[in-house]
Amino acid sequence: MPDIRLFLLWRSMDLLWPLRRMRCMKRRSFLVAAAAPLVTAAFPRALTAATNGGGVVALVTADLESRIVAVDTSSGRIVKHIPTVSGPRSVEGNVFGQALVAHTSLGRVSILDTATLTVVAELAGLGEPRYTAMHPSERIAYVSDSKGESVIVVDLARRRIAGHVALPGPARHLSLSDDGRRLWVVLGSKAGRVAILDADNPLRPALRHTLVPPFLAHDVAWAPGSERVWLTSGARGKIAVYGRESATPLALLRADAPPQHVAFSRSRAYVTSGDDGTLSVHRLDGSAAGPAARVPVGSYNVSLSDPDTTFGQRLGVTPSLGGGTVCLFAANGATRIMRRVARSAHDACIVEAG
Repeated sequence: MPDIRLFLLWRSMDLLWPLRRMRCMKRRSFLVAAAAPLVTAAFPRALTAATNGGGVVALVTADLESRIVAVDTSSGRIVKHIPTVSGPRSVEGNVFGQALVAHTSLGRVSILDTATLTVVAELAGLGEPRYTAMHPSERIAYVSDSKGESVIVVDLARRRIAGHVALPGPARHLSLSDDGRRLWVVLGSKAGRVAILDADNPLRPALRHTLVPPFLAHDVAWAPGSERVWLTSGARGKIAVYGRESATPLALLRADAPPQHVAFSRSRAYVTSGDDGTLSVHRLDGSAAGPAARVPVGSYNVSLSDPDTTFGQRLGVTPSLGGGTVCLFAANGATRIMRRVARSAHDACIVEAG
């Protein structure tokens, strides 16, 4: 008769996995060891990462050196230089052990496997790919294409371009609601319009309408819960907060020098001003959660980790475009690690590596 404890362990994992939307999660080592003989066939990617003793790394674009730098988030040690085609400009990871790198000047994107920290595919034929929004529960990525004035749909499972959606302007920063159903795209670096797309059919999003912000917009990010969207400025020290369906802002918040960028945890907003060299932490109602922290000048883009793939921790990263530094910060905004990793670093994200 099989050990009843092992059977119950296997059954509990079987019941919980769908609730996590098939996310590739890091299990406790004893749990993986006990369950491995039963689930290896069903979940090879998750077990490979877990049993290889992987860690949490920041993937940082080395824009001028044709590589991605993987930096250990606990020590700041460079784990690996990942060679890419020239001009890696942005990077975004997902919960399925993948990351997508946009090479704006080449019109290409690279797909990375985060377990092995290697490039596994390159897709060509884009105009000027800029930034990526990952679908929360599907192996799908949405990439803004400023030259093509479109959003490109990338099927990460099949490693191919699945389609594109024409937009009335040069797409740049974009953000997908955490239910995966609404995509906001800023139409420029200092944009007079923002495109709103429906993504009920993930492979075939459709342009719904555009809105006119109260300033020239730059970055956009959905707050947790899918009901609030923060839109930053490319020309003013302001942030506009919108409701899911609102055409006008619900609130205007003060911010440091433009352009600002924003990322969210479940209860905080993290806003960077690269020109001022500041990182501000806000509550979701917009109020300040503490004094602004100093980060290197040129630290524009900002990203937060998904605790489901980083051992339950919440980690933040902001790279410096001019200085080539990467700054890793804690949930309260305090700098944990800062080091120079390249001549120029435009973007970064945090992933679990195998």
